[in-house]
Amino acid sequence: MSVTDENTAEILRVAARGDGVTGDGRHVALAAPGDRVASDATLIPGPHHREPPCRHFPECGGCQLQHLDDESWAAFLTDRIASALAQHGLETEIRAPHLSPPRTRRRATLHAERRGRQVTLGFTRSGSHQLIDLAECHVLLPELFALVQPLRELLSAMLPKSGRSNVHLVQTDQGADVSIDRVSTDSLAEIEALTGFAKRHGLARIALDEGMGPEPRWEPEPVTVTLGGVPVAFPVGSFLQATEAGEAALIAAAREAVGEAGTIADLFAGLGTFTFAFPRAKVYAAEAARDAVMALKGSANIALRQVFADHRDLYRRPVTGEELSRFDAVVLDPPRAGARDQARELARAATPRIAYISCNPSTFARDAEAICEGGYTLDWVQPVGQFRWSTHVELAVCFTRQSSG
Repeated sequence: MSVTDENTAEILRVAARGDGVTGDGRHVALAAPGDRVASDATLIPGPHHREPPCRHFPECGGCQLQHLDDESWAAFLTDRIASALAQHGLETEIRAPHLSPPRTRRRATLHAERRGRQVTLGFTRSGSHQLIDLAECHVLLPELFALVQPLRELLSAMLPKSGRSNVHLVQTDQGADVSIDRVSTDSLAEIEALTGFAKRHGLARIALDEGMGPEPRWEPEPVTVTLGGVPVAFPVGSFLQATEAGEAALIAAAREAVGEAGTIADLFAGLGTFTFAFPRAKVYAAEAARDAVMALKGSANIALRQVFADHRDLYRRPVTGEELSRFDAVVLDPPRAGARDQARELARAATPRIAYISCNPSTFARDAEAICEGGYTLDWVQPVGQFRWSTHVELAVCFTRQSSG
């Protein structure tokens, strides 16, 4: 039976948590822009509604937006950023989003729990703590997903009888890096099983965390990730951008924002994703995580890069505006909480150019307001969709300050 347009309401946009929204404000689950909703709540798919490729959608919390085509997912990212800026009285050019392709995610945390002799391994169910036992995944790198079933078999004899363990997967230069929480190897048989597993599957490293921090149990050669052409030691649990394509898009935006700067301050530098992106510049790299800053420093020295690595907590001791004024440009990539105090110091600086990388439009917009109030112009925003089909939004932006001379 057909439904006339007069008896339906059109989905106009997608809200922050992934629901479609009609013109009168109704929220409709699993609806895409252009869909229509009948008076009996029947959803009539429109031109932007696609058939979700994964059997676990929408139960699996790993994805919320598989029912959107790329055009409407890109519009969702743009709308999230524009709305966050508008709440702080800001607007600027928002460029077309860069979208990472399916099956390119190179890091993920899965959850594992025992049910008798069976092990459930996967992401949590959307809006729940219940686990989805992954039979397929359209976001993970195939090399990482190929480890899911073998890990179930390994963990069947190692997981505690109750509780949940986390399994962290990262694709590194040497292969997959696997770190497992709440698992111990007390017997020779368990140690041999762990080593045999690592060898069979060509792992770069396998580490266990028994409650005192992760300890590598297999690492035939030092594990690295290559950043800006430089192999950087990768401590267990370190941060890495979710996809190579997303990382490349953020770096390209940062390079454009910074221009030909000869001296750069890289704040919240991590392992040096942006530090090593500027081979001709002198870079001051500030990072609070000791393992990360030591890895960055060691790799910069080996590569003969002009880098000064500083073990510095920018939340407790932000770089002052006076200090920042000595640099031609600043790059900062803070955690989701943003960089409130550091942004206030940036607002006081005379640095001509700032590249701000963010994984949270709300905290970015708050910081952007402070920076703009200090006299900077927000020139443009580059959205990046690294987390395929999720509501997670990343972005890179350019601020400039006109010379007073």
